[in-house]
Amino acid sequence: SLRVVLFGDTAQEVRIADLPYVGAGPYHTNTRAGLQLGRQLLQREKHPNKQIVMITDGKPSVIDRPGGRVYRNPVGLDPVIVNRTLDEAVVCRRKRIPITTFMITSDPYLREFVERLTELNRGRAYFTSPDRLGEFVLWDFMSNRRGRLKR
Repeated sequence: SLRVVLFGDTAQEVRIADLPYVGAGPYHTNTRAGLQLGRQLLQREKHPNKQIVMITDGKPSVIDRPGGRVYRNPVGLDPVIVNRTLDEAVVCRRKRIPITTFMITSDPYLREFVERLTELNRGRAYFTSPDRLGEFVLWDFMSNRRGRLKR
């Protein structure tokens, strides 16, 4: 089955039928919460082939704190937010849930973050920029290969 999780300030599951009506807003990017909710939904499934496919153009800029509080930092890559997000990638790996990331950015720092997330999770990452959506650069950590894919 296919489940869709959107993550901005928070993460929430969205019905596929509702996707055409979803809007983007002035949100932060709570990547950790998106991965965490995706993992929790997958852990309830009986199917043996579980995988998170993450499509993002943003950097992680917010995380949830105990007591319903949030920590936001929209400037740069905050080490607290990055490390908590990477921790969730490791949890997913331990639960045997690989993460395949489609990263739409030309920012080298965000690319480095996704490469680290992919390495820790032992997943896959595809990179492109907004002006080259038809071409993805694949980075497969498991086979340590890079390649170009074109439509």
